[in-house]
This record gives sequence, structure tokens and C-alpha cells, in this order.
Amino acid sequence: MSADLAALRAYVTADTGSQRRASTTLRLRVSHSNLRASFLEIRFDAHATIGSVKDKLVSHCGSNPSSMTLVLRDVDGTVLAVLNDETKKLGYYGAQDGMELHVVDSDPSSISANGWLEDVSKVKKYEISDEDYDKREGTYRKWMREQLERDSTWTLEKHMTELRGGTYVAPEEANDETGADEAANMAVGARCEVNPGQKRGVVRFVGRCEALPKGYWVGIQLDEPMGMNNGTVKGVKLFECDDGYGSLQRPKNVSCGDYPPLDDVDFSEDEI
Repeated sequence: MSADLAALRAYVTADTGSQRRASTTLRLRVSHSNLRASFLEIRFDAHATIGSVKDKLVSHCGSNPSSMTLVLRDVDGTVLAVLNDETKKLGYYGAQDGMELHVVDSDPSSISANGWLEDVSKVKKYEISDEDYDKREGTYRKWMREQLERDSTWTLEKHMTELRGGTYVAPEEANDETGADEAANMAVGARCEVNPGQKRGVVRFVGRCEALPKGYWVGIQLDEPMGMNNGTVKGVKLFECDDGYGSLQRPKNVSCGDYPPLDDVDFSEDEI
């Protein structure tokens, strides 16, 4: 990162004091024994009693105060103290900014126990059979069938174009030579940009693939994890890259040339 960019980042992230933070305010990261995720920093007053701290935590984690045991940890996870006296104040235990307040919930029937607040598979979902759904009136499926009965070439895209008063032009069906002209000018190892999205990376594959629709495809190792794969598509390994960095595009969406990696902030020296 350049010195100018580092200075800009420091300026943007600096504490402005606009929130008028009191001298006794502490920002602590809160974690919970029943939850995988940790909360963002929560503000507490160093003069607050442990009992009032527990009351405040109820709205964040749902645990009953009587079932809570609070553990103060250092930034490296070292246990500093167990806050077991509800009459003592938070500052008494030496709590400081950036430390972690870990909530241990001992209630086996707590709403957060056994993953009930995070595991969506435990929640019963509404289900309906295809047979029952087909009996309903006014569904999208029934409407779509009616449109196809009137026009076998109907598509939602065609319908929306006609609603806007336009003339729908059906896309050409892909064949073995789709994208061949554009692909001829692309080489593995070339820098490129994908549009829409202005995603940049390196070309790692150019050619056809039986696992994909007919025509030519370009495999790109993106600079940032904005892709959909790791170079493997439908079980076929086309190129190597980390998960989330791989993208397969039609050649028309890819431009090769002088496309260096984008910096964290794209700015011009002639503009502030």
C-alpha cells in the first residue's frame, strides 16, 4: 500500500470524537458459549455493576441473567477474571477497551442452546407438494403454463420486453463456434477485465468444455474472491485457483490488455 493510501486510510478510520465518548466508556467484544458468531463491540460503562451488565446482554444474546457467568478475556484469549460478584463494577475487574466479555449460559433450555439461534435446519419450514401447489389458483407456475399454451416461444424476458413496448429479439442459440472470433485473440496468462463488474484477473483457460454449453469459454483467476468456483466446473478441472477466485465467462464479456490489479482505493493524483 502506498504512503498516500495509508495516510488516507488512517484519516478515514481515525477517531473523530463526534460520538462524545465518556472517559469511563469501554468497548468490549462479546462472545457466547452457545453461539459460533461473536458480536460487534458493545459499549459498557466501567462503573456499571456486573448485574446491570448481564441485564444489558439479555437483549443481545437472549440468555437469562440468572444463568449467565461472565468471563473477561484478554485480546489473545487469556482468561483474566470470572465476574461472579454482581454487586462489583466492571472496572473493578480491570476491563479495558478491546477485551472480550464471554457469556457462559448454563441453562440447558435456553433459546440459544443446541444451535437454535443459528442452525436454520432446526426450524420447521413450510412445505407443499407439487400436486397441492398445482391445485392453487393464481400461481406463477399456472400463469406460465397459460402463456406457453398461447405462445410456445414465450419467455419471461420476451414478456417484459413487450410490456415495455419493445421488440423482442431472441438470442441466437449457442453452437460449437460461439465466441470463437473473440477467443482467438485471448491467451493464457494475459491480464484481463470482466464486464459487467470490472473484475480483473489473469486468463487461465480458453476453449470449449463438454460440461458447459456449446461454444468457447474463458477461465479467469480473479484478483479478488469475487468468483463462483476454484477452476472446477461440474466436476471438470479447467485450471487451478483458490475457492472463490475462479470465473468462467463467454469471450464477449472479457477484454485482454493492460489491466493491472486494482488498488484498495482507485484515485487520481489530479483529484481529491
